[in-house]
Amino acid sequence: MKKIAVFTGTRAEYGLLYWLMKDIQSDPDLELQILATAMHYSPEHGETWKTIVNDGFEITESVEMLLSSDTPSAVVKSMGVGLLGFADALRRMQPDLLVVLGDRFEALAVTQAALIMQIPVAHLHGGEITEGAYDESIRHAITKMATIHFAAAEPYQKRIIQLGEQPTKVFNVGAVGLDHIQRTQFRTLDELNKIYDFNFAQPYILITYHPETNLNDEDVTPLFKALRAQENLNFVFSYPNADNGNTEIVKAMLALKAEMPDRVLLVKSFGIQNYLSVLKYSLAMVGNSSSGLSEAPALQIVTINIGDRQKGRLRCKSIIDVKLDQIEIQNALKQAQEFPKSELEQVHPPLGYGNTSQKIIEVIKTIDFKKKAPFYDL
Repeated sequence: MKKIAVFTGTRAEYGLLYWLMKDIQSDPDLELQILATAMHYSPEHGETWKTIVNDGFEITESVEMLLSSDTPSAVVKSMGVGLLGFADALRRMQPDLLVVLGDRFEALAVTQAALIMQIPVAHLHGGEITEGAYDESIRHAITKMATIHFAAAEPYQKRIIQLGEQPTKVFNVGAVGLDHIQRTQFRTLDELNKIYDFNFAQPYILITYHPETNLNDEDVTPLFKALRAQENLNFVFSYPNADNGNTEIVKAMLALKAEMPDRVLLVKSFGIQNYLSVLKYSLAMVGNSSSGLSEAPALQIVTINIGDRQKGRLRCKSIIDVKLDQIEIQNALKQAQEFPKSELEQVHPPLGYGNTSQKIIEVIKTIDFKKKAPFYDL
């Protein structure tokens, strides 16, 4: 039986990995291990390790690594703390394969540990471009340390091969998080009203804005000025990631909540079922989260994508790109509310509609992933 360790450090990443973890857990030929860390153990971000346990999983190893500060040097120190913990955790776990998704700093740290400890890594969502964050470099670095690759679209698959990875070890399977579109039971509006004590029947937008980590001293004032100019909309916020610069965003959210207590909802962690349900009923998704480019189009929801954090990712016509500028955001909000329903119904999500988990498991069960393939020259 192969021991498959799934690494998770954030609520969003866990949400994307949920069905893959469930399918590994139920497969008689595989043993699921979970290595949880970072934001999952942060009180400021909802201590979401509890969600993992409540969902019926057993956390094999946990590593607390986040410093309370959000400066660049604190992030680097957090990576160092993580490396120390990952070394011990992986030594005890002895997985046959470590599954790592995406491009965050804690993912880089655990992949470094796995490389030195000769533990094969399966990397999900490689080959993508996000020009507005240092995650761009982290993602490609993880690609070069990984053994097998599960890309979300054909252009990303080609880019991984362009980086020198053997084509026989690179698979285009779609976005793993979109399995939720087919398999998750969405909440009703009444259920959401009761859970959050908020009126979701009133028109609202869902806002998920993370720090644009390639910028120093980012000023998010234009976004909040644009929101204050909206008289007939409510605002539902998901907290930002624990990247450097996140505290200024949180301060702005809290200030808006103080001004408009009945119109603003702040949620540290929705959980994937509630998050997608809130997204499904929203007028638009606003911010710079990758969910605006994957889950939102799959649910036929307009996305207002702000800034360069997601610059380079695949787009479809329901995505409106704007700068971090008050007037541009206000115009985009008007455009989103007037977006023709007939056009939304014809949107084709660039990352597919799901069924990705089973594709990944089929590869894991049949391919030899123990050795890193030699560099592939085009």
